[in-house]
Amino acid sequence: MTLRVVMTGATGFIGSAVLRRLTDPVVLAEHKVSVRALTRRHVPLPPGVEQVSADLTRPESLSGVCSGAEVLVHAASHVGSDEQLCLQVNDLGTAALMQEAARAGVKRIVQLSTTAVYGRGPHRDATVTDLEPAPGSVTSRTRLAGEAHALDHGALVLRAGLVTGAGDRWVVPALAELARRVPGYWMAGESRLSMIAVEDLARLITATALRLPAGGAIAAQGIHHAVHPEPVRSRDLLDVLASLDVLPPVSGELTWQECLSLMEKNPGRISARQLTLLAQDHFYSGEFLWDACRIDPGPGPLARLTGAAGWYRSMLSRS
Repeated sequence: MTLRVVMTGATGFIGSAVLRRLTDPVVLAEHKVSVRALTRRHVPLPPGVEQVSADLTRPESLSGVCSGAEVLVHAASHVGSDEQLCLQVNDLGTAALMQEAARAGVKRIVQLSTTAVYGRGPHRDATVTDLEPAPGSVTSRTRLAGEAHALDHGALVLRAGLVTGAGDRWVVPALAELARRVPGYWMAGESRLSMIAVEDLARLITATALRLPAGGAIAAQGIHHAVHPEPVRSRDLLDVLASLDVLPPVSGELTWQECLSLMEKNPGRISARQLTLLAQDHFYSGEFLWDACRIDPGPGPLARLTGAAGWYRSMLSRS
């Protein structure tokens, strides 16, 4: 029997990696899967993928998109400062999509979210139940609202940490800007961060969609962290990127007050709040989900950076 999977966000940074994984011969050898991708405009997709026009900002366009599907992977979101667009996509659009999934009788829903819903921190080895969300941006607030709609329909919500890899336009670009504006190891470079390479996140999302059992250590619903089990020190992250010629070498240690003074002296796009997410501890427990899916988390995000270094160098040179 063919398992039909409906996907949103299939052309985005993370969603495109999930789509590649779902259509990978290794996965198809284990699961007979057909994928229906919801896109706003026609774009080239892997062979065999059904492409359906739909737009989360137009709820009427979602009518019928989940018909005949057993699984929904909701990986679409809007990240930015446009409050109205965040509301339309992350909150109201998700609500309409979940209603369509319920109408179609979709059996499993996997929703991608973010650990940014927890806010500033610091957070240290925190579980989902340890923390109360305190989103600090319109993106995070509306994504948290989207989580609530998904949970109301029995979804599994995956809060991803910092995601790196080819296509990343936030984490390493932010580090590149901060390396210029605030040169040095922030707070001695000792902060620990929950990260995950995009290809490993795609493996985890695919496994939760196709393999996670209904019972066992973790049920196929509720909220879980999608992070590599081992946090990354910010010092090690900066050093690896420098060794790959993505960032300049770092030297010297800065106190938090020195960081803030340099931020004010050298203005730019990245805010002090965003620096907080990188310079202070933000790491979360996440090993149980990997265990429940019976997959290896891989070598870790630092090791995976080698494969993305060329893309980062090219992107940063253009910007």
